[in-house]
Amino acid sequence: MLTVKLICVGTQKESYWRDATAEYEKRLGAFCRFETVVLKEARLPSEPTEAEIAKALDEEADAILAAMPPRSYRIAMCVEGKGMSSERFAEKLEEIEQQSGTLCLVIGSSYGLSERVKGACQLRLSVSEMTFPHQLLRVMLLEILYRAFQIRRGSRYHK
Repeated sequence: MLTVKLICVGTQKESYWRDATAEYEKRLGAFCRFETVVLKEARLPSEPTEAEIAKALDEEADAILAAMPPRSYRIAMCVEGKGMSSERFAEKLEEIEQQSGTLCLVIGSSYGLSERVKGACQLRLSVSEMTFPHQLLRVMLLEILYRAFQIRRGSRYHK
């Protein structure tokens, strides 16, 4: 059974995000060993400079890299990443399960991910060329995972 570790920077403040996340985490339990690690977002002023943002991303990178399981297949969620169909992502999960057994997905803070984190990942994945709040992306990514497992099972969930 595949182990999936989701590393997220920042909490889900609204209950509707937490409820949606909890529902998908529950559903994923039937398909994989699932774990979420929530890391603290670096504090920034309301109008940060580029240097302040870079410093914050570097601090977050230290925590992310420390939380990544060794020998896992690592995917950075970022807007400049590669797009992938649901069917192709399901195939990718199967490949990862056979090769590594552990998948680590990373969602950065509202300013994204440092280049150090992206460089430590085997794949940069994007769900869209558009930008979404990281709280919403977390729910979307869980649904994407759930859909991929349903595709692998051959269920009617994915039409």
